[in-house]
Amino acid sequence: MNIITQLLFPKSKKTSGDTSNGLPALDRNSRGISIKSAPEIEKMRHSAKIVATVLKEIATITKPGMTTADLDEYAEQRIREMGATPSFKGYYGFPASICASVNNEVVHGIPDAKKVLRRGDVLKVDTGAYCEGFHGDSCITIAVGNKVTKDAAKLIEVAEEALYKGIEQVKAGNHLLDIAGAVEDHVKANGYSVVEQYTGHGVGKNLHEAPSVFNHRTKWMPDVKLKAGMTLAIEPIVNAGSKHTRVLRDRWTVVTVDNNLSAQFEHTVLVTKDGYEILSDRDLV
Repeated sequence: MNIITQLLFPKSKKTSGDTSNGLPALDRNSRGISIKSAPEIEKMRHSAKIVATVLKEIATITKPGMTTADLDEYAEQRIREMGATPSFKGYYGFPASICASVNNEVVHGIPDAKKVLRRGDVLKVDTGAYCEGFHGDSCITIAVGNKVTKDAAKLIEVAEEALYKGIEQVKAGNHLLDIAGAVEDHVKANGYSVVEQYTGHGVGKNLHEAPSVFNHRTKWMPDVKLKAGMTLAIEPIVNAGSKHTRVLRDRWTVVTVDNNLSAQFEHTVLVTKDGYEILSDRDLV
C-alpha cells in the first residue's frame, strides 16, 4: 500500500503494530529510519512470506467471472489461516484486506461484489500481513484470463522491470535517489510515465514508516544513505499515458485522469551490507 496523505484521509485509529505514540522504533543515527535487528528481520521474513504466499495463490486462482470481493474474501481467509491479520483492513478506515484496482484504477481500489473481472483486465492486487509485531507489504499486476492486449502486456512488463531496476540499486552505502533514478529512467525510456503522488515507504512495526521511497527524482526526497537493516516497500506505479491522477468520490480509489491503463508492482526489501534480500519473493514460497 502506498503512502497516503492526511489531505485524503483524516487522522483516526492507528494500525496494528503502532507503538504507544504512533511512531516506529527509531535509530537516531538514521534520520528517523528504523533499523531492524536480526530477530526483527526474521519476524519480517515471516510476515512477508505470508503476503508472498497469498499473492502467488491469488495470481493462480484469478479468472474472468470472479469479483474483486471474491479475491478479498480469499486473501483475508488465507492471511488469518497463516496466523496473521490483514494489514490494510481498518487502516484509516479502509474496508478490505486487499486493494484491488482494475485497468485505469491506479491504487487503493476497494473490492466490490459488483465488480466482475473480465478477460483482458489489468488487475492490481496489493495486500499486507501483520504477524508477530511486523508487517509485510507487496503488490502484483495480473493479466486476467492470461490474455491482455499487446500494449497492456508491455505496460505490465515494464512496471515489473522497473521494480527490479530499483531493487538492484539497494545496497548499504547507496542512496534512495539511486532507486528513484533507476525506476524513472527505465519507465521513461519505454515511453511511460511514473505516478508521482504515491510512493513506496519504510515498513516494519508500522505499515508505513520513514522514509518515503520515491519513484522519480525530486527535490522533496532527502538523499538518504541506505544502511543495513533498513526495510523498504519499493513500489513503482506506471501509467500508459499521463502521470496525473484523481481520487474518486469514495475517497480511496485513485484513477488516471486520461483513463489510460496503470500497472504496479511492489516488494518488501531488506537492505543488507552487500546488497538486498527480497522478503516478499513469491518464487521462494
